[in-house]
Amino acid sequence: MSNDPKSSPTGLRRNLASHGDPGFSLFLRKAFIKAAGFSDDALDRPIVGITNTFSDFNPCHGNVPRLIEAVKRGVMLAGGLPMEFPTISIHESFANPTSMFLRNLMAIDTEEMIRAQPMDAVVLIGGCDKTVPAQLMAAVSADVPAIQLITGPMLVGYHKGEMLGACTDCRRLWGQHRAGAMDQDEVEVVSGRLAPTQGTCMVMGTASTMGCLVEALGIALPGSGSIPATHADRIRAAEASGRQAVKLAKGGPRPSELLTEAAFRNSMVVLQAIGGSTNGLVHLAAIARRSGIRIDLEEFDRIGRQVPVLVDLKPSGANYMEHFHWAGGVPRLLQELRDHLALDAATVTGETIGAIADRAEDIPGQTIIRSRANPVKATGSMAVLRGNLAPSGAVIKHAAASPELLQHTGRAVVFDSVEDLVTRIDDPDLDVAADDILVLRNAGPKGAPGMPEAGYLPIPKKLAQAGVKDMVRISDARMSGTAFGTIVLHIAPESATGGPLGLVQNGDLILLDVSERRLELLVSEDELERRARDWRPPAHLSEEVRGYRGLYLRSVLQADEGCDFDFC
Repeated sequence: MSNDPKSSPTGLRRNLASHGDPGFSLFLRKAFIKAAGFSDDALDRPIVGITNTFSDFNPCHGNVPRLIEAVKRGVMLAGGLPMEFPTISIHESFANPTSMFLRNLMAIDTEEMIRAQPMDAVVLIGGCDKTVPAQLMAAVSADVPAIQLITGPMLVGYHKGEMLGACTDCRRLWGQHRAGAMDQDEVEVVSGRLAPTQGTCMVMGTASTMGCLVEALGIALPGSGSIPATHADRIRAAEASGRQAVKLAKGGPRPSELLTEAAFRNSMVVLQAIGGSTNGLVHLAAIARRSGIRIDLEEFDRIGRQVPVLVDLKPSGANYMEHFHWAGGVPRLLQELRDHLALDAATVTGETIGAIADRAEDIPGQTIIRSRANPVKATGSMAVLRGNLAPSGAVIKHAAASPELLQHTGRAVVFDSVEDLVTRIDDPDLDVAADDILVLRNAGPKGAPGMPEAGYLPIPKKLAQAGVKDMVRISDARMSGTAFGTIVLHIAPESATGGPLGLVQNGDLILLDVSERRLELLVSEDELERRARDWRPPAHLSEEVRGYRGLYLRSVLQADEGCDFDFC
């Protein structure tokens, strides 16, 4: 069947159930949908699907019912028929073993529901970290006209007069508790103040990063990625997204026409400039791969050398998403970045990225979105490292690292798994010093499995109590975009598949040189070859495993390819 929306069936005639008689299939579909009380007039309109990702387990999506109501209003005001349908809902703090383990399942679920049901366009409602990437992966593969609607960041909280933000301050204050500077009673009080409203984390974590990137990719309405979850403008953006979806239903563009090489390059520029989450790079790689495009890590690193961090938000800066939004949000940032952007890249509104940048609101006196002459950091937020420890690359968010540790040689203190880390990190007899390098392995896509956000290894308690705030930490895991520290992540290939990280032993010297983009294990090649002969994969990779876990272990790719499934 042709993908041309002008020649393909529309409305209820799309994606008919197979009964061996298309006429009967349509008749049966109409008969059953009329049981819901729809008129022939309603059923003859363009159909806009609306994903319902609400769950009682997902406070980041707590406003979704109101957003759906507003999207439906916008669709009907524009002459379309809205049809809400459920998909998986994933929340970072509730998904076991990790939300990343379930991202690909959500992508498959969403793609197949878009394919299976009659819709001429779809509004994708997502917010918490892995939901937006999953939806974009699905949208690219289904290639039905789509528009992304972000649930929005929560508002800030306060404790003892200090402004707080989840989850950068979650980690900072928990670190104080581990060091003995905050007792259990105060921790309980703080836990009720870090996330005071519904919505996603209000720092530049993965959710906020993806909220910015969907605008850079051109698949969301300008300015809609940063509106706080609780504000009336968020509801109006939902209504406007519904209206725009009807226009898309009548003639596109489809995701394949929006998510081009130019769009992905623009998104890499924005990712570097916002001090974005390292997770954002993995997700872009997965979305691009669905588009038949490869994210070039070397190009991403080159962009980072040219594009400074311009957004003053935690963890790279000092402020929060509501401040970024009222400073002009992504459109104002695009204006500042225009010399680095493909300005002719198309967007879901029909405007180019350049046109959106041109009409961005200028907020007098704002200091959240900096000029290139006065950046937060002189270079972009992330660097790509290479060396004998990371043949396929690794990433460090050096914008949120300790400058004095960016060139460092230290002794390896190795943890063989997340469980080993939990068991030994606070052992008072652990042989560790502040200038050592903490190494976590078997925490990648297959090794954990699910590539958990365990890369933010805690400072060993005895060092934390002595005042140590940061150490070099390296792993094949991920970390939350809200985290800070001198942390090397996404080492590929991972240790569980035979990557060289699995050959590191306690006491080995490791060299980190971010300016030279080097990550080296200072051990002879002969010794590494000897260790490789003795290496064995984790036991769970040779076990018979059923269901989704088995599919995941057999099919998941490495971080540099986005951790998607090989068959997608």
